[in-house]
Amino acid sequence: MKFTLDKQDQYSIFTLDEENLNSIIAPNLKSEFVFMRNEGVRNLIFDLAKVLYVDSSGLSSILTANRIWKDYGSFIVTGIDHPAVKKLIEISRLDTILTIIPTLTEAKDYVMMEEIQREISSEE
Repeated sequence: MKFTLDKQDQYSIFTLDEENLNSIIAPNLKSEFVFMRNEGVRNLIFDLAKVLYVDSSGLSSILTANRIWKDYGSFIVTGIDHPAVKKLIEISRLDTILTIIPTLTEAKDYVMMEEIQREISSEE
């Protein structure tokens, strides 16, 4: 599985450098998600800009990450540019469960706003 990980202070960007997110890649992807969470990555932006196809195993790995970060920080999916990927996410209704932000820049801004909101909430 090919990917890049850009670690910043407030977030990490995980870019999947594969065209297919399928049953061959999904188990390794889930392991990477667990590893990053255990490493203390509080906010993860998952960039799917290079992905052209996702199957049910791929969707399962995305849902796993969403569950892992649910009460810990933020899990944002971005870069859903390919029509087949977008359609599958809509058909499976994951667009109602996941935090999907159109662009990487907007995803970074979203994470920063969530961090500010968490900070304000913890001070109250």
